[in-house]
Amino acid sequence: MRLLLLSNSTAPGHGPLEHAREEIADALGGARRMLFVPYAQADHDAYTAAIAGALAPLGVEVRGAHTADRPAALLEEADAVFIGGGNSFRLLTALHRHGLIPAIRAKVAAGALYMGSSAGTNMACPTLRTTNDMPIVQPPSFDALGLVPFQINPHYLDPVPGSTHMGETRAKRIAEFHEENDVPVLGLREGTWVRADQGRLTLGGVAAGAVLFGRGLAPVEYGPGADLSALLHTEPAFDSPLG
Repeated sequence: MRLLLLSNSTAPGHGPLEHAREEIADALGGARRMLFVPYAQADHDAYTAAIAGALAPLGVEVRGAHTADRPAALLEEADAVFIGGGNSFRLLTALHRHGLIPAIRAKVAAGALYMGSSAGTNMACPTLRTTNDMPIVQPPSFDALGLVPFQINPHYLDPVPGSTHMGETRAKRIAEFHEENDVPVLGLREGTWVRADQGRLTLGGVAAGAVLFGRGLAPVEYGPGADLSALLHTEPAFDSPLG
């Protein structure tokens, strides 16, 4: 299974996907036809155009899933699929509505590259449960694509020492997740990503790296280049019903 899961699509001082362009080019290999899934944002045309412009220097032809009555049919012509960021609840609702959950799973199992950023990275997990987003719509289920057996928290933010903010930190919210579920959660800081290829999972991106949370375990820090392949063999244990 070939995966490239980005914490974010745009980094400060860079255009869309520019900070990860070399990694994207390498992950794509010879793939030149990409299906882009823009449902996490409201303006599908503008979002697709922005991604098409960002990938044009790589010689990639981008088509938006929203341009067909049956978006899943467009997967037949694609070498890769990319799900962009925005609101995860809106995105997952659309994936279920258009029958894209089983279609994308099958396409990736057949060897196509799956790329995700932010909400699209959430979609690669077993469930929606570690998103940062507000539930602006209600999906029929929290079940996502399940391309990896662990959870990811994109845009992970460390607690700020001396902060007077009284709301939950990201670490606290993940701890609450582990009160109900025994599944590892990888907190991907801005500018980082994980890439899966040939059974190996590697952390890439900026020096800030990522932090791994487990139920009853102290958080573990990882830097770029870390081998996280053991996470691919996780057996998810969700203590409350999905959906």
